[in-house]
Amino acid sequence: MMGMFFGAGIVGIIVGLFVAPHQGTILFTFMGVINLALGAFFGWIFLNQKPELSNDKRKKKSDNN
Repeated sequence: MMGMFFGAGIVGIIVGLFVAPHQGTILFTFMGVINLALGAFFGWIFLNQKPELSNDKRKKKSDNN
């Protein structure tokens, strides 16, 4: 999901600034910046999530050796 937002943001900024400089430059560039911000937000959410605790008994150390 992050990759899609980052990719769409980069493509939107490139199209807005270089490919179509006179037809909707501000709109494409603005939408590209919004996509980059969404990619950064979802990346931040992904990197800051708490580790999931496992209830698998096979992975727990036993004191009864």
